[in-house]
Amino acid sequence: MVVWFDARNRHLRERSRNNGIPSLLVWSTLVLSLIVPTVLHAAAPESSSKVESKAAALFKAGDYPAVASLFRELPPDATPSRSFLRLVLLSYVRLGRTDDALTIYARLNQTGNAHDYSLLRPLALGVITSHVRDRHEHVRIAAYSALAELGLPETAALLEDGLLDTSVVVRARAAEAIGKAGLAEKSGALRRALRDEIPTVRIAAMTALGDAKASDVRQRLLDVARTEDGPEAVFAYAALVKLGLSEKLSDITSAATLPDAESRMAALGALGRLKHPGSLAVLSQAVYDPDPSVRAFAAGALGEFGSPNGVAPLTHAIGDEMGMVRGVAATSLGRLGIKENRPLLLALTRDPNPHVRASAAEGLFRLGDASALAITTDLARHKDPSIRGAAAQALSASSDKQALTLLHTLIQDQQPLPRLMAAKALRKRRAEAVPVLVQGLQDSDEAVRIASAQSLLQQIIPLTSGTRRR
Repeated sequence: MVVWFDARNRHLRERSRNNGIPSLLVWSTLVLSLIVPTVLHAAAPESSSKVESKAAALFKAGDYPAVASLFRELPPDATPSRSFLRLVLLSYVRLGRTDDALTIYARLNQTGNAHDYSLLRPLALGVITSHVRDRHEHVRIAAYSALAELGLPETAALLEDGLLDTSVVVRARAAEAIGKAGLAEKSGALRRALRDEIPTVRIAAMTALGDAKASDVRQRLLDVARTEDGPEAVFAYAALVKLGLSEKLSDITSAATLPDAESRMAALGALGRLKHPGSLAVLSQAVYDPDPSVRAFAAGALGEFGSPNGVAPLTHAIGDEMGMVRGVAATSLGRLGIKENRPLLLALTRDPNPHVRASAAEGLFRLGDASALAITTDLARHKDPSIRGAAAQALSASSDKQALTLLHTLIQDQQPLPRLMAAKALRKRRAEAVPVLVQGLQDSDEAVRIASAQSLLQQIIPLTSGTRRR
């Protein structure tokens, strides 16, 4: 355009000399040659602004595909504004296209700016919710397990949909999630789950409704306690205790001595959570049960019960012939928070079973003993990926910077299990873990991506209650 005006000016100047055309025309043409390119150049930002305004209107109207189309139709050399990119990212999230949303987030954050929690929150949640209808059952289980841990009221519709899933585990996790989200009291779908064909789902629904103190289901719980046996009856008793029928506690205590091992385990788990002072003796005696699974349940329940009087039976349990029992007992000793238990746990760091050593390290970390870093560093290099995963689990209890470094290494492991456990362990961190977890959102394994998203949300949600950015 400028070249054309230059040629035109030369032509007019020549004519003015030869034909006497007024010099004013020459000068006006020259001025136009300077102004027009400037005006045209200024029109580009205006056009970009129009695209952004159109995108905002489309987004407000819920036409997210149209917002994505606007982005795809941009010229290759266009530089969209951050506001426009934010709208595109959120549109991709609502469309369930989280991979595309992650690409946009990387573009927004490429200058190394502080992570934008107001974008990471919907993005991380979108990573989880986009998998609730995955064709693979284990992925749906991972998604609903994450939602159960998060307990977000905004996911209510998805959680109730989960109660219709073909997977028993998904339905149970959905029922648990409805309870944790504070939705049980008014959830009709959860009440319908009390009549699910599978006991596991019915138990999850009873537990959630009992925690919510939903008195309208009391008669249903009484009917279950009267007509059913095994774990289902035990959990009905536990829910009734939460509803104020404390006399049902004796029924749970009796169940802890039934011939059926599953009933004994259910009773011990319920007693550990209810924390009634009179139940400690039952839990303590159960570490001598002939069934190793029951002994492990008893050791875990003692840790959840949290009484210092649990040290004696747990001291017995760490000498159990079964590594599973020793490991659970070691973790429970750490949960009690009694520093005098340190020598017991230090002895277990030399256990021949590497999983027990990992549990002992976790117990020591819970007591604030950083000396366990040496054993976890060794376990993090073990050739067995399940042991590397156990090391990551142990490191979740440590706040030491070296522990964070080890978790950074484990989340890049070649096997998915250590990466999964490291992603879960990082949820107890804060801002320093965010960049690693953002990378985890792009992991090749769906379960690792879901775990990374859950860990991000567990850190972001408390922070976004005040400021939106950190």
